[in-house]
Amino acid sequence: MPKESSPPAGTAGSMYTDIGADTPEGYAISRTSRELARKTIGDGGPFDRIRQRSSIAVGDFAMADLMRFTGDPVRAGLAALQEGAPIYTDIRMVQTGIQKKGHHSQVTCILDTYSSSDTGGKTRTSAALMALGERLSGSIVVIGNAPSALLVLCELIQHGIRPALVIGTPVGFVNAAESKELLRTLDIPSISNEGTRGGTPVAVAAMNEIITMYAESNEAPQ
Repeated sequence: MPKESSPPAGTAGSMYTDIGADTPEGYAISRTSRELARKTIGDGGPFDRIRQRSSIAVGDFAMADLMRFTGDPVRAGLAALQEGAPIYTDIRMVQTGIQKKGHHSQVTCILDTYSSSDTGGKTRTSAALMALGERLSGSIVVIGNAPSALLVLCELIQHGIRPALVIGTPVGFVNAAESKELLRTLDIPSISNEGTRGGTPVAVAAMNEIITMYAESNEAPQ
């Protein structure tokens, strides 16, 4: 099983950025939440930043201890954003939640790429992933809801498809924990969490924190 890798140097610090906050009040709330999360979780680098944001997203600092990082996921995500890699999401809620500022990647819900009514007995998200196939290589795939889709994605990876980064945090009691555990065994950069918890807020938080780091490193307009 791939081991957790060390975060890239130079991405921690006391500066605070939230490119998703559109008003002074929103920014103040976000900043106060982040300061509390820093004190509770720690602030040792980009992995801690993702732990902080994911915990804030679900309103529970216990989420921080469940987050897992495999194969240099932050570095891989930053490199993919630099290349303008497409971002594919399992559901529209995840697509809507991902920040559109601070990067140039297209954010697409895979449900909008699949028009056939024939899913071969699979869920629409699973069928859409299978239809995308090789187009997933080099992309960022964010799955926050559908364990079945993450299992299909893992199977595609086992057969040679190579996403740049997979964020997999599906929630539920059927295959959610198992699909994330399988993801962590693969030689692919990934962010996931242990157990049945997770969901759209965690997936979106992880992706948005990487986008924020990218925007900071490029001094993108906010």
